[in-house]
Amino acid sequence: MNVKDLKPELIWQTFDEITKVPRPSCHEEQIRAYLLDFAKKHGIAVKTDNTGNVVMSKPATPGHENAPGIILQAHMDMVCEKNSDVNHDFMKDPIETYVDGDWVKARGTTLGADNGIGVAGALAAMVDDSLEHGPLEALFTINEEIGLEGAQNLGKDMVSGKMLLNLDSEDDGEIFVGCAGGIDTTAIFHYDRSLSPENFKYYRISVRGLLGGHSGGDIHLGRANANKVVARFIWECSQKWNIELSSFDGGNLRNAIPREAYAVFGIQTDQSEEAVRLLHRYVKEIKNEYKGVEPSMELILEETERPEYCIDSKTSLALVRALYSAPHGVYSMSRDIPGLVETSTNLAAVKMLDGNQIKVTTSQRSSVESRKQDIAGQVEAHFQLAGAEVSHSDGYPGWAPNMESTIMKLSAEAYEELFGVKPAIKAIHAGLECGLFLAKYPDLDMVSFGPTMTGVHSPDEQLLIPTVDKFWKHLCLVLKKAAEL
Repeated sequence: MNVKDLKPELIWQTFDEITKVPRPSCHEEQIRAYLLDFAKKHGIAVKTDNTGNVVMSKPATPGHENAPGIILQAHMDMVCEKNSDVNHDFMKDPIETYVDGDWVKARGTTLGADNGIGVAGALAAMVDDSLEHGPLEALFTINEEIGLEGAQNLGKDMVSGKMLLNLDSEDDGEIFVGCAGGIDTTAIFHYDRSLSPENFKYYRISVRGLLGGHSGGDIHLGRANANKVVARFIWECSQKWNIELSSFDGGNLRNAIPREAYAVFGIQTDQSEEAVRLLHRYVKEIKNEYKGVEPSMELILEETERPEYCIDSKTSLALVRALYSAPHGVYSMSRDIPGLVETSTNLAAVKMLDGNQIKVTTSQRSSVESRKQDIAGQVEAHFQLAGAEVSHSDGYPGWAPNMESTIMKLSAEAYEELFGVKPAIKAIHAGLECGLFLAKYPDLDMVSFGPTMTGVHSPDEQLLIPTVDKFWKHLCLVLKKAAEL
């Protein structure tokens, strides 16, 4: 079965179209053109701002013109992650989707259901004339995954609605009324190049097969961080022998737990056999540490050709020590909402740059603003001690829960009426755009909900088919109930 043949047809056919449109973060030109063409094709009023956000407008169904305006909101971009053995160009290739039982998946890449299914839901609502609703707007923002740029720079008076449904959540049966704020911390190491010594044997140590996942929604699951797995082995080698580090590469995105990493390093030839034995012990130990958590973890040590250059010894040791000891994972749990991560940090990516620089990207999240600044400061101090230059992004605010929210109560009533169970009212550790919308439109009443997805921000991303039907029915009934206010 093809994705476009699933039911309800309108939302699945739209989602299928979206998966064929390249839309990496920072490169939303093609998906924006698709949205503008969609509006033109269906006679929908549409406008854009200087940032590239798109807003469509649909008049209220007759008799509901005085109902509060509703904004349906989703982001255009997707996280572009793929397995290392997959040949895929996210700038031009469509996502290869397939149906596997009750799940929609992609072949070796992220699926883009985050947030393609939210975009599809909003577009379906804009063209389905059978729906009952008040004044309706659909807001599609750019570059949510890297810095929330669209929400940060939303044009003045782009929307007029008083209630906003953020369609960017990943758990059926849960309605979100709050989220964490976030900030990125970047460390730059400057190094000198030195000729690689000839009396060394060189190896490529790599880790792959990790689960990775969303650095907000999955950070509490205790999954392995590929950067730290590689750095730990090299650090252990450095404690026994002189090492020469040539390169280090791991992770890609600030908001994804790194699944793969590798480094090229050398040790003196007469110590190479002992290094191989050390790796075998290390593999056994670390697989035992992550037993039941990382079932597909692979660590491989391969002999490689002598590189022309290495990183100077002082910087290489500082880098390895900093990566090995860098904070990563949950820092504190919420005292207000049981089971909610309050504060965390993600050691996201390590990249070699031109100009003899090594860039380490990290991200911090917290539902408490002072804690967010505190953990970012700790990461800054950590890398400063290692001799790196450290900088921070502007960050974004959290979204404080409003337990008296009208749209929250209405959304909960609609879900229970449809499915016979009360939805869970929650806050989420991941970042949503809602906090930024609230800063620009202080009177907005907001909730976030969506169908069930797992493996988001990794090639294991999948979308649970039955929950898409529930998501659509829930959205339609929320719109109807809001129209009756």
